[in-house]
Amino acid sequence: MITGTTTSGQPAEESPRKASDPDDTLEAAAVDGTAVAEPEDTAGPRAAGAAEPEDAVGATAAAGPEEQRDGQAGESAPQGPAGRFLRSNRHLIAVSVLCGLSAALNWTLSLLRFAHFQVATYDLVIFDQAVRGYSRFSAPTVPLRGITGGFGMDYIQLADHFSPILAVLAPFYWLHDGPETLLVAQAVLFALAIPFIWKFTRRVLGTPHAYLVSAAYAISWPIAQATAVEFHEVAFVPLLSAIAVERLHAGRRLPGLLAVLGLLLTKEDMGLLVAGLGVWLFLTGQRRLGAGLAVAGVAVFQVVRKFLIPLAGGNPAYYTRYSKLGEDLPQMLWSAVTRPHEFAAMLFDDHSKWDTWGLLLWPALFLCLLSPLVLAALPLILERLLADSDNWWSTGWHYDAFVVVILLLAGVDGAARLIRWLERRGLPRPGHGLRLAYAAAVFAVAVTTVPYRPFDNLMNPDFYRPDPRTAAREQAMSLVPDGVVVEATDDFGARLSGRTTVLWWDYQKRGTPWIVASVNNDLRGLVNSYLAEGYEMRLDRDDIVVLHRIGA
Repeated sequence: MITGTTTSGQPAEESPRKASDPDDTLEAAAVDGTAVAEPEDTAGPRAAGAAEPEDAVGATAAAGPEEQRDGQAGESAPQGPAGRFLRSNRHLIAVSVLCGLSAALNWTLSLLRFAHFQVATYDLVIFDQAVRGYSRFSAPTVPLRGITGGFGMDYIQLADHFSPILAVLAPFYWLHDGPETLLVAQAVLFALAIPFIWKFTRRVLGTPHAYLVSAAYAISWPIAQATAVEFHEVAFVPLLSAIAVERLHAGRRLPGLLAVLGLLLTKEDMGLLVAGLGVWLFLTGQRRLGAGLAVAGVAVFQVVRKFLIPLAGGNPAYYTRYSKLGEDLPQMLWSAVTRPHEFAAMLFDDHSKWDTWGLLLWPALFLCLLSPLVLAALPLILERLLADSDNWWSTGWHYDAFVVVILLLAGVDGAARLIRWLERRGLPRPGHGLRLAYAAAVFAVAVTTVPYRPFDNLMNPDFYRPDPRTAAREQAMSLVPDGVVVEATDDFGARLSGRTTVLWWDYQKRGTPWIVASVNNDLRGLVNSYLAEGYEMRLDRDDIVVLHRIGA
């Protein structure tokens, strides 16, 4: 890997700050030497710790060189307070608009799928039940997951996945109590990563580059895919990882470490991501902090899996099956040391794993491999590809959104390191534009993935047309009273979850009072068996049935 140092040639523990600096956008130059000049700057890269003309987002500092030239011309530049506000806050406004468009894109896809009965009961209803519990100041019980897994109605979400951060969404349920709240929250959380991606890219490559890379993130296929599979705890990870990387890269430890803490509260395996961030910091000069995060990340990962999840009533081995490597992290690491060839071969022993590697690295043009930051994403990628479950190997779920920000920013850093390496050897001529070419290519690659991923639905007129069975579906749901327990197929569960206790109809006869399901000819025999065992048919229309247990 091509690594960087401080401008003095020595790694630094912390970036020096000047009290008079109007912003912190180039403080990271003193951390790992990755700050560069803006394209319009003619004096070359600024020194470590030197201030830029203005802040990345929301600065009210003096205008940059190009603005000063406009002001001296005195012709087309806006005049008066409004003009000065627009000029001094133009990046704040532009990035805010980009965030708003990204959030709107995400929630439009989610809410239209919800309205058209295209969202699945798993896993949206599980998270809906958990956050509803928090919102009512009670335990985050998830009856759907508990009954399906044989754990009972009082099974709590923390026993399934350690995600106490979900509690921060509880106040929004006081405004609207239903799964739609989670879909909108996820859309907004994904979009809020953009300012930090923008700040990091501006610092490392330049201002126009920052807009291109940020837009590429907004339409990236991992975000589209995570949006299309409803809601998961990954909603928090792009934002928190963007804050952690950007703030720690800038030498601002407190907000960076708060974001790291948020990651540890998001899911049990986020300790692996934090450990990877620690390795990145260690290799780029912040050795004490990096070593501390690496150790803390592994320790938290072990404590959560070995103690906290069992304490909540869960099985830590349920989602971590590595039969070829060992039962826990120490055994897996020992296998990697003693059987490195076998370990490496497992990362490429299925065509779906090759697809995942390619689709993860291609959006950054593979230049993320030149940055030590890529090591932050590596533990989570290895966790997936080494597992026994082929579900984890594919790109059809939400797992890639855990690392999309890390890999994009690693690509930005890797491109900058490569270009500096070339410049030191005098290969490109001055004004070569390689940085801008890289950012433009990243955006172009993101655009090319849109037709093959769920955002493509928004360009299809049929996506906006209601389901042909909407009237029958609405009638079926109207027959189910509020507050009852109901088993439902995937298409109905989320729509009923806001006012009933939803279980998944998995054909196990439990005597549940109500059943609402889409059925086909293969399931007609099963439906008849329910009718013979104490249920009555309340609706049978367009292959949609509503069953009610007599006397319940």
